Amino acid sequence: MNEPKKIWPYGLLLGTLALAVLAAALLSLSIGPAAIGFGDFWRAVFEGAFDMPALIAREIRIPRMILAAAIGASLGLSGAAMQGLLRNPLAEPGVIGVSGAAALGAVIALYTGLSAAFALALPLMAMLGAVLAMGFLYILARRQPLSGLILAGVALASLSGALTALVLNLSPNPFAVYEIMFWMMGSLSDRSMTHVFLGLPFMVIGWVMLLASARNLDALSLGEETALSLGVNLKRTRALVIFGTALSVGAAVAVSGVIGFIGLVVPHILRPFVGHRPAHLLPVSALGGALLLLLADIFVRLLTPGTELKLGVVTALIGAPFFLWLVLRQRNGGPS
Repeated sequence: MNEPKKIWPYGLLLGTLALAVLAAALLSLSIGPAAIGFGDFWRAVFEGAFDMPALIAREIRIPRMILAAAIGASLGLSGAAMQGLLRNPLAEPGVIGVSGAAALGAVIALYTGLSAAFALALPLMAMLGAVLAMGFLYILARRQPLSGLILAGVALASLSGALTALVLNLSPNPFAVYEIMFWMMGSLSDRSMTHVFLGLPFMVIGWVMLLASARNLDALSLGEETALSLGVNLKRTRALVIFGTALSVGAAVAVSGVIGFIGLVVPHILRPFVGHRPAHLLPVSALGGALLLLLADIFVRLLTPGTELKLGVVTALIGAPFFLWLVLRQRNGGPS
């Protein structure tokens, strides 16, 4: 019989992850072809200097670091919340098609020219796709056994991918198709503060909604009937998770493309350390997701400094084998 992992003191776990995120963020700022000292970052942020090191710091490295941390936090937090709502440890925005639906909405905005005419069209369309996907999966989860939810999610992801391919196939501009395909692989290169201002407010609103559902997810883990007997408002909880996930994941996809498996890997690793409590898992999953994506972004810059690997490719190479291992472990009766 497997012994459960020792539960860390919650404050210690939060503090350790926060310090690790801070260290990874500082390391991310120092990685790049140009040698830039931390004094340049100080001058870029607080003094508004316009020499080359300060411009590189302000326009390239600081936005990239902020987006890596924010997108990782969004994916980790939304994955933990979805697993709590659906009571399925395999639920994750990329696996069950939410990220793909958000990407489809963003691609439609790019294809139709809405994103060029209206700056907020891209994140709004991405969030609309995520809302529709989450709504469909939630309705399905209420009418069908949860065991079939992952298959439905895979089908939704395939449908989103097929519709995205159809949009690309109908595009008359091959250069636009090429750009959209590379965008869909997921990357943080060439991102600026414009992308931060575009996506971060929606992500923050999504975080607030997801964290507001934390205590109710604790009760929901005991079953819907028990949660109702404890006075939990299930409709409000579902709405918070659905729209919080749609806002955070939709905004993340809009500025970075599809980056998968963060929401699967991080909550599963951290869950034993918080006693499998959703209320405790959500904040640490946000920090863990930020840490993992910061480290992955540092890795792609160090591994291929000339032509970077796409960040979504790296996370898929990590997450897909982990997902297969998790499925086989559940099939063999191991703990989830």
